[in-house]
Amino acid sequence: MERRVVITGFGAITPIGNNVVDLWKSIENKKCGIDNVTIFDTENFKTKLAAEVKNYNPLDYFEPKQTKRFDRSSQFAVVAAREAVKNSGITKENTDYNRVGVFVSTGIGGLNTLQEQMEVNYVKGNKRVSPMFIPNSIVNMPAGNIAIEFGFKGESVSIVTACASSTHSIGEAYKTIKHGYEDVILAGGTEASICTSGIAGFENMKALSSETDKNRASIPFDKERNGFVMAEGAGVLVLEELEHAKKRGAKIYAEIIGFGSTTDAYHITSPDPEGVGGANAMIRAMEDAKLKPEDIDYINAHGTSTHLNDLTETKAIKIALGNASSSVMVSSTKGNTGHLLGAAGAVEAIICTKAMENSLIPPTINYREKDEECDLDIVPNEPRKKELNIVMSNSLGFGGHNACIVMKRYKE
Repeated sequence: MERRVVITGFGAITPIGNNVVDLWKSIENKKCGIDNVTIFDTENFKTKLAAEVKNYNPLDYFEPKQTKRFDRSSQFAVVAAREAVKNSGITKENTDYNRVGVFVSTGIGGLNTLQEQMEVNYVKGNKRVSPMFIPNSIVNMPAGNIAIEFGFKGESVSIVTACASSTHSIGEAYKTIKHGYEDVILAGGTEASICTSGIAGFENMKALSSETDKNRASIPFDKERNGFVMAEGAGVLVLEELEHAKKRGAKIYAEIIGFGSTTDAYHITSPDPEGVGGANAMIRAMEDAKLKPEDIDYINAHGTSTHLNDLTETKAIKIALGNASSSVMVSSTKGNTGHLLGAAGAVEAIICTKAMENSLIPPTINYREKDEECDLDIVPNEPRKKELNIVMSNSLGFGGHNACIVMKRYKE
């Protein structure tokens, strides 16, 4: 028998708030977390802006020895997981830790560590490369470090599908609990790739915005959009089997009812221009949730602010929802947060959950120039008060990876 899966906790560290309360306040207040890069000197770069985590000192969260053993991506993952676990109320007394999994992803992994240690190897020689090079850089370590921190001994995996990674993690965690393999899973993603090699790589493939006005850099669906803005941070949700959550008296924030995943099989970076792959992921998610297109109240779009992504996703939504696409509300919160790559879907799932809780649709901020080809109701600039029962969140990744989750206001 299939089991119901609910969200009982969440944690986040983002460019617009270092916890979920501050994250949501920033969404309500239309805050933009994009600013000048401070992590490195951008003199030789066209890219001047990024969405960095603000007021972050690792020593506020970790012992000095730990900071050397955790890449920045793992640090963010553990910080978000700590908040999520505390928020959920899970303890050894009310939960069997042998049935708690960790599905936390990253799109790129420990890029800061990779860059640093490659430079050491080149300049100082192989004998000076840190013994922590490999443990700090491999993509499974954020999940591994969370499991070690709490002693969670269920399944621990890291699903890497570029910018769809954390939505895939949430979806696969949902399926794993639904079919009885685990009772609780921490699911989400983390990313920390704002460094010279990360920016150079995306800049040279012409994916990043070179805009210098922070309010015109990440502008999803705007006709003047010209690339995404790199962001960093993490989001972690606690997914739990409904009866397990009720038995321990957990607060239930929302229910996950559908997941769909497809591949474009088209190009290493560009989406299928017809939007068929993204559309099929949404269709699969609705079929899994046993919904009709007109049941969807709101879609948190991938909406990266690149010309191709926003145009293709608009086409995908029209294919998937048909006539209902003209009335569904669609917005991208990447105008607020920038693009957190592998962590984007998790942060956006948290935003969707808070939107249902507060009956408030997040706006697409800094929108100015209408694009006739992106003609959905994108909730421009101002939040909209409206009760939400069913919300959808999309993530699309390099390599053609598409992932979509559907969440519902919880009812007995």
